[in-house]
Amino acid sequence: MARPSAEPTVSAPPVTPGKSRRSDRFLAAVQPAARVVFVSHLQPDPDSLGSMWGLAHLVGEKLRKPTVLTQDGGIFRAENRAMVDLLHLDLVPVSEFQRRPGDLVVMVDSQPGTGRHTLDRLGAISAVIDHHVTPGDLTGVAFADVRPDLGATCTVVTRYLSEQRVGIPDKLATALLYGIETELSGYPREGTAADDDAIAHLYPLADKDLLAQIRHARLPKTHFEVLTQALRNAQLFDRLAFTWVDPLGQPEQAAEVVDFLIRYDGVDWAACGGVHGNKVVLSVRAARANARAGELLREAVGDLGNAGGHERRAGGCITLTDPSPTAIERVRADLTRRIARTFGSASAHPQLLIPSGPSRADTSC
Repeated sequence: MARPSAEPTVSAPPVTPGKSRRSDRFLAAVQPAARVVFVSHLQPDPDSLGSMWGLAHLVGEKLRKPTVLTQDGGIFRAENRAMVDLLHLDLVPVSEFQRRPGDLVVMVDSQPGTGRHTLDRLGAISAVIDHHVTPGDLTGVAFADVRPDLGATCTVVTRYLSEQRVGIPDKLATALLYGIETELSGYPREGTAADDDAIAHLYPLADKDLLAQIRHARLPKTHFEVLTQALRNAQLFDRLAFTWVDPLGQPEQAAEVVDFLIRYDGVDWAACGGVHGNKVVLSVRAARANARAGELLREAVGDLGNAGGHERRAGGCITLTDPSPTAIERVRADLTRRIARTFGSASAHPQLLIPSGPSRADTSC
């Protein structure tokens, strides 16, 4: 990756606009920049982190431009934190970033106008590379490569690097590979032949020991506290498991809850709402093909907030105008009805996933 403070040491060869390959058009779009700044969504995940790093490496190698990777919000999930620490990712918080004349901003793994970032102070976005179905506002964006048919943005970036014949160092290969892995996790897979080609290209290059450390990062006590509350509150609406966590220690924990709940063999859908500060964080998982999770969650949330995602995975956020317990309870009840109606059955009498009372566990040997 080109260091944020690096200065061009040699003249970069010109990139001819209008070539058929999208990697060529991306490089042509950012060539006028004095420095290229990469941004993504709130609480960046492995796909966004790997994609930003891969594009920064491409720009550094092909154009000899200095680059900056930014971080919008915190990174708290244990695996994501381990990825940043073990691979030594150099991230500048958006709140501390100072834009310079000649900077050009590239949005990765997200799109403008989706409500998933706090980037107003960074000014105009010049390029967007993403794979989300969630529609954004691409007005005025000079270059856009949005591929909702692919499983990961890291797949797009791996293709760019391959097209441009840029070598991929082991740590970057590890980041790109893990980014794709996390997007394709679960069943049914959302992967394509292009995603599998990227995995096959990256795996021999990746550091397997670092990859194992990231996959199996140690979990904090709060992980188990949140999971315990989520299990106690989980209700079943036909083939939907819905739970509520208040407070939610970190935003990513809603996703950790549904990643766990969706493995229950009695459901096709798992959803979690959690109160984090003045927001309700939502996460949904599906265990069925062609689930349209992002589209359905947007329908359920409606004008309460923002939501979107993929076929089997989705997330959303609602800002609480009134943080009082009474107001939060009203939001919880409203969301429960909306999500039950959309993903389960509003007419079904909900049952607790884990009934209260004495344990009936089988203690036989």
